[in-house]
Amino acid sequence: MWFDQTYFLIIIGALLSMAASSYVQSTFAKYSEIQNEKGLTGDDVARLILNDADIHDVQVRRMQGSLTDNYNPREKMLNLSESVGPSTSVAAIGVAAHECGHAIQDDVAFFPLNMRNFLAPVVNISANLSIPLILGGFFFSIGSLVNIGILCFGLVLLFQLVTLPVELDASNRAIKILRANGMLTEDELGIVKKVLTAAALTYIASALATFLQFYRLILLFGNRRDD
Repeated sequence: MWFDQTYFLIIIGALLSMAASSYVQSTFAKYSEIQNEKGLTGDDVARLILNDADIHDVQVRRMQGSLTDNYNPREKMLNLSESVGPSTSVAAIGVAAHECGHAIQDDVAFFPLNMRNFLAPVVNISANLSIPLILGGFFFSIGSLVNIGILCFGLVLLFQLVTLPVELDASNRAIKILRANGMLTEDELGIVKKVLTAAALTYIASALATFLQFYRLILLFGNRRDD
């Protein structure tokens, strides 16, 4: 059942995700070698952007790892990784500014971000329940259970689709802010665009991979009825 003719959809999704991940890693590594002319660190840029946006309830914190950067709206915490926070590379500046973009989205109640935050706890549960529900419904011939499981997986896809405008908007905000404040030169901004575009591809690839999995589940288990 799991190695039928539709399994190529899973393989395609996995390859897309791996290719996107490899591309963002190589792009970040490449431009991590180029230092910004003003000698600003990722931490510096984050604090400057937050202050300029009149956001004073968000703390900038260092976290372990590489490219593990994120903004936590519940804790009002902007977490910068070891490869970004202390770095003066143009790539690091772009990532730090991108995360500030999320903090600004939170401050102005950007609708897609609010929707993603609302969906997040629901999706965490539905992602864990989807496959057990589908398999349980299939083996016990309970079509309604299968359909509920597919719907749960559909919520995961919805979450990833909502994530796309959130990430793209954060990158656009980052570039506009860096240009408006004169933190980077135009050449450096061009590098930032390349880094953030590479990062955006990971979200697009993830959404496509999830869509392919969702489509496969429909092909295998869709339209089943209770006996």
